[in-house]
This record gives sequence, C-alpha cells and structure tokens, in this order.
Amino acid sequence: MNCLLKNGLLFTKDGFRPADIAIAEGCIVSIARGLSAAGYVAIDLHDAVVFPGFVDVHVHLREPGFSYKETIRTGSLSAARGGYTHVCAMPNLNPVPDSLEALNVQRDIIARDGVVHIHPYGAITRGEQGEALADLEAMAPYVAGFSDDGRGVQDGGMMRQAMLEAKRLGKIIAAHCEDNSLLHGGYIHDGAYARVHGHRGICSESEWGQIARDLQLAEETGCAYHVCHISTKESVNLIRKAKARGVDVTCETGPHYLVFCDQDLQEDGRFKMNPPLRSAEDREALIEGLLDGTIDMIATDHAPHSREEKGRGLEKSAMGVVGLETAFAAVYTHLVKPGRLSLGRLVDLLHGNPARRFGFGTPLAEGAPADLTAFDLDKPFPVDPEQFQTMGRATPFAGMTLYGSCKLTMVDGNPVWKEGE
Repeated sequence: MNCLLKNGLLFTKDGFRPADIAIAEGCIVSIARGLSAAGYVAIDLHDAVVFPGFVDVHVHLREPGFSYKETIRTGSLSAARGGYTHVCAMPNLNPVPDSLEALNVQRDIIARDGVVHIHPYGAITRGEQGEALADLEAMAPYVAGFSDDGRGVQDGGMMRQAMLEAKRLGKIIAAHCEDNSLLHGGYIHDGAYARVHGHRGICSESEWGQIARDLQLAEETGCAYHVCHISTKESVNLIRKAKARGVDVTCETGPHYLVFCDQDLQEDGRFKMNPPLRSAEDREALIEGLLDGTIDMIATDHAPHSREEKGRGLEKSAMGVVGLETAFAAVYTHLVKPGRLSLGRLVDLLHGNPARRFGFGTPLAEGAPADLTAFDLDKPFPVDPEQFQTMGRATPFAGMTLYGSCKLTMVDGNPVWKEGE
C-alpha cells in the first residue's frame, strides 16, 4: 500500500530533523516536511525517530528441523518487532544446508513464511561435522556466506580449504571460533563466579586461540573472514592487530556481552549462552572495540529454546538466549544514554557496517526500498518475555526497564510491525 509516515524525526549527522516520508510501490518517493496525505494511508509517528531497517547477521530461526523452538514466521516477526528488516539465518538445522537441495528446504519456508528479508547461511562442512567441505559452489548464489555456527571448525587444514573456496566464490566465511580440546565440559566463563559456585568454566583461549589461527589463514588466503560473537579482550586485541596488518576481517559482538559480565550471573538458564558472559574486564574491552572500530557490528545471536530446555539451571540448560526484541533498546539504554556510545555509531553497528560487509540493507533515502523502522527513544518499557513475538522466552534482560520502544517496522513499504496491532 501507499503510505505517508507523518510527524517522524530523521536521525542525521546534524541531529534530529522533522520530516514526513511518502512511500509508494514499496519505495520511498519523498522525504520532506508537510507532505500531503492525499492518495496515501497516513500513519502518525508522533515524533518517533526513523532509522534505516537494522541488519542482524547472526540469528537462529530453527526451521527446518526444530520448529518447537522457533519458526521462520515467529522468528521473523520477532525481528520486525526489534526493528530489523534483514537477518541472516544460521545453518544448524535439519537438514543442515550443506547442499543446494538441503538449502532449498529452508528457502522454500522463507519464501512462504518470512516477514522480513531472510538470508540463509550455507554450512562450511557437510553436516557441520568438520570432516568434508559442503557444496559451497552450488549454494554460493543463494547464501549470505558460509558458517558452521554452533561449533568451530577444528581442523586448520579444513578451514584453509574452506577459505580458499570461499575466496574463489567471492563469499564470506563467518566463523564460530571454539577449540573443543580446551572446553573440558565447561558451560560458563572460567572466572570468579564459576570458582565460587562450583561450576565448570570455559577458558577464554578456547575462543581467541582459534581466532588467532583463522586470522593467519585469512591473511594467507585473502578470504573475507567474519568472526562471530566475540566475547574476550584477547579476541578484540587480535582482531585489532589483524586489521592494522590489512587482513580482510570483520567481527561482531552481542548486546548481552556489552551489558552483563560473569558477576551478573544467576542460577538460571537465561544467563547461559555460548560463548559465555565473560569478566568485567572483557566487557570493557568489547566496549572499547566498539568505540575504536575494531568491532564492526552488533548481532544478537538470537537462539530460542523451549521452556523445558532453558529451565534446568546454569549447568544443564541449553546454551542460547533470545535477543532480537531487546537489542536496540539494551544498547541504547546502557551505552548511548549514559554517553559512552553515540547514537550514530549505534546505527552504524546495527545497519551501516553489516549492510556494507554483507551486501544488503538499504539507506533511508528517496528512491530506496522502504525498509525502515521507527523508535520512541524516550519511552521506557519493562522487558516481559511473555509479550515477545519469538517462541523463546529466555533473556538476561527479563524484568529490566529499557528505553527505546519500536513503534513501526516496514519491509518493502509494508508494515510488518506496528505497536499495538
């Protein structure tokens, strides 16, 4: 439908600018003050701030194979409520998308049920088992990149082979970095909380050691390399130095790693994810990485599980928390409002940088597709997981008050989330 968004505020480098936005045939046709509503369906934004639709390069939509946790429909509705118009879906599914035939099972569901733009990843290795390369060439035209997310590629020779093939195909390798030989049954950070409460810890080297290996391989092969969900100060430092050497590397971290540390842990599965919440020193290093450009983007690693899977405490609950519906508000509340991070930098982390790196996401501009979102930055809201669109309920933000409520999200000019409807 043709829409006129009235009384919005555009965020620009010079601050907030009042404007109306006219949308026709899925595209923005005019951005100006005082536009006529004749021929349009008018939506009053009541001074909500309009941003380009956010891009999340790391979500788990669980379908096909695990629709009791999440579906393409519920996951993409959750994305819409969070202000996201593009998301990249990880491949730990059944069937694993390690061939075009298996990938098409997922693509068919996306075409039928997705309410935002969903870009699947193809697996790096067959079945994500790390033993033989998946059919990267056949999948390449249809995927955001290649990942074995949920597990690290343990063999360096296999990763080098994957990088060479990805380089040839012009695709990104998005790596979950985790050295299984260093895990020793751990499930939270190997820090003070683990020692005091008798939990088995996951050492930081299990993450940064494999990042160091992969950075060397990326430098040798020239592959476009992206590091998923970094959580340690060593990871930040390694990537900072690699960028200085000219390695083609980007990375992401998640909102929960920027807000919480292992001192905030509770004996509750909603605080369990992989990688785990690290130390306060690690959290500070991640924030510094955002500020100096080492960390390119914020991604949620949205990972829904059933209530039963998340209700077994820290030790026995499944790893993973949901994040699409709280990401912007969490970072805005805890970093932007206190003055540690600028709003412009947050928009780059949620839209500009992932759009440039992965090749999708559109600017808020005349002639562009109307993929946009609008937030009331002054409105506080309590985080109530029972009101989420996702089927997942486990979030460390539950019960907290955050600022920045999503009023509207549009994809190709169609409202896919409107607060109160």
